[in-house]
Order: sequence, then C-alpha cells, then structure tokens
Amino acid sequence: MTGTIAPSTTSHGVGLTEAAAQKIRSLLAQEGREDLHLRVAVQPGGCSGLIYQLYFDERVLDGDAVVDFDGVGVVLDKMSVPYLEGASIDFEDTIAKQGFTIDNPNAGSSCACGDSFS
Repeated sequence: MTGTIAPSTTSHGVGLTEAAAQKIRSLLAQEGREDLHLRVAVQPGGCSGLIYQLYFDERVLDGDAVVDFDGVGVVLDKMSVPYLEGASIDFEDTIAKQGFTIDNPNAGSSCACGDSFS
C-alpha cells in the first residue's frame, strides 16, 4: 500500500493586508494558477545583513508555517518564522511607490533602499 504523507506544518504570525491579498489574487489570476502560495523568506545578504524574498511557490515543505488569508496562502520556512513574527505584508500602488512592503517589528535597522534589514 502506498500513500502520500502530508508535510508537517504550523501557523505563523505574519499578517497580510487586504490590498496585498487582492494584488496576489490578481497576479495568480493573470498566471491562471490557483495552486500557488506566496512564500516569504529571510535570507543572508543585502547591506544590513538580511533580505526578504517573496515569490510564488506550489510546494509546502515539511516544517513550513502556513496561514490562509481567504484563499491566499502565505508560507514561511521554519528558519524565517522568528525573523518575521508579527510582520505585516502590504501592497502600495501610489505615484511614489508600487510594490509589496513588509512592516517588520523585528528589524532593528534597515538600509536606505529598504530591501535589507538586521
């Protein structure tokens, strides 16, 4: 008898604004893919030591933390959860700025470009 083992997942404390959720839904609709999740990760790099990575992923790996925001899945790997606990993801579309932003209370400092933090 063969079967699949579901990955072990937990939840996380990252929030997603309605503006961000709407933009993600729009991007997924453009791609014609409803099976993708937004993966948010923290990686070494950037001016201040750590950088955010946001990308669509169809996988949920063992140990990932997942929260569903009304059909929009946000996935974090277990190493990124402590760096992002309490953070909020938003989407801005103004004349001055367009894109996803992360308001992270765990970031002690950030670089001028806003892409890196420590």
